[in-house]
Amino acid sequence: MNLAHTTMLLWAWGSLQAFEIVEKENIFQRTPCPAFLMFDNAAYLADMSFELPCHCKPEEVSAVVWYYQKHLGSSHTKVLTDFDGRVLTEAAQVRVGSDMLVRFSIRMFSLLVFQAQPEDSGLYFCGTRKGAYFYAYDVDIQSSEGMVATFKDQGQEPFADDHHGSLRVFTTFWEWTPCDRCGVRGEQWRIGLCYLQSPDLSPRYRKTLPDVVSCGSQAVPRKLWAKARDHTPELLVQSCVVPCRKMTVTREGAMAIFSYVSKVGSRPWVPQVPIQSHQQRLGHGLIISCPGARPEHAVAWDKDHQYLYRTQYLKGVNRSMRVFIDHGNHLHIRFTQLEDRGIYYCWRQGVRVAGFRLGVTSRGRYKVSFSDPETRAAVELTLIGYLLITAVFATIHLCRCCCYLFRCCPDFSP
Repeated sequence: MNLAHTTMLLWAWGSLQAFEIVEKENIFQRTPCPAFLMFDNAAYLADMSFELPCHCKPEEVSAVVWYYQKHLGSSHTKVLTDFDGRVLTEAAQVRVGSDMLVRFSIRMFSLLVFQAQPEDSGLYFCGTRKGAYFYAYDVDIQSSEGMVATFKDQGQEPFADDHHGSLRVFTTFWEWTPCDRCGVRGEQWRIGLCYLQSPDLSPRYRKTLPDVVSCGSQAVPRKLWAKARDHTPELLVQSCVVPCRKMTVTREGAMAIFSYVSKVGSRPWVPQVPIQSHQQRLGHGLIISCPGARPEHAVAWDKDHQYLYRTQYLKGVNRSMRVFIDHGNHLHIRFTQLEDRGIYYCWRQGVRVAGFRLGVTSRGRYKVSFSDPETRAAVELTLIGYLLITAVFATIHLCRCCCYLFRCCPDFSP
C-alpha cells in the first residue's frame, strides 16, 4: 500500500513539474508576434504613470530593449534600457518635469513610465539591442492645462461631439472613481480623453473600435490635427455618500503614552492618521501631495473640519483662487497667509490616510533655490523686464541715429 501511494505521489509530482515547464515556455507564445509591425494606440492624461507590456518576443531572447521615437522614421531614437533590463526606478523618487530617461523602469519585460508628460507622446518599440522590433505602441499623452470640469450636480453636461464631414471628435470617459470620502458627502469623478473617428486613419495602427484613435495619435493625418486640437480633455464630477469601513489600528507605543497621560488626569488627543508638521514662511507658496496617491486615484482634502470640495476648489473654477486643487490631486496654497494655519487632511480612495499640520511664520531666513518655482518665476520676470527696457532703449537710439543720418530729426532746441 505504501509503495502504491509513493508511486502515485511521484507521478503527480512529475506531472506538476511538466505542467509548470510547459506554462513557462508558452508565456510569450500566447500572443504571436505580427509579421508586419503594428502600433497599439494608448492614451493617458498628463502626470499619470503607465505600463507598456511587451506582449511577444522570441523564446531565445532573454532581455528586451525599449526604444522611443517622437515620429515614425525619426533619425533621433532614445534607448530606454541599461542593456541588462535591470533599470529600477521608484515612483516616489521621480520629480515632475524630469527627463523621460530618469522616469522609466523595466520590470518583467514591461516598460513603466512615471509622471508622463505631453512631450513623452510618440512611438515605443520593444526589441533587442540589435534593433529587431517585436511589439510597438502609439502613446498619446494629453495635457491637462485646458481641461474642462463639468459638475453634474449643477446640471452641467459634457461637451457634445464635433462633426467635420466624415470626422467625428468626441470624449471617451473612464470608469467612475470610488467616492473620495466616507461617512460624509464626498465626490467622485471620471476622466474623459479626446478621441476621433475618421476613415482616413493610417491602417498601420491598431484601433479598439473601427476607425477610432485618440486625438494625438500618430495615425491621425496632419490635416485633421488642427480640427481636433481644440477638443480638450474633460472631468465629470458628481456627489456621492458611502459608509466607512470599520478599521482597528493599534499602536502600542503611542497608546502606552496616552494611557499614562490619562492617568495623570488630562484627556489626550489621539490622532486618527499620521500627522506631519511643516513651517511655511509668510507670503510664499506651498504644494502638498497626498502620500501614495496618483492622478487617477480618488483624492480629497480637508482643512480642520472644512471640506475642500472640487466644485469650489478645483483649478480653473475661479481664476483668482489662492487655494486650489490641481488635476494631479495636489493642494496648492499661493502666497501663504496666517489664516492658512491648521491641519490639512488627505483622503485616498475613500480612506483618510494622512494629515499635515501647517504653521506660518514671518521670521527666519529663507533659503533661495532655483528649484523653487517662485524663485524661477521671479528671476524670469526680472530678466524679461531688463530685456524690455533694453529693447526700448535700443529702439529709441536707433530711431535717433536714423533721423540724424537722414537729417529728419526735429530740432527741439530753443
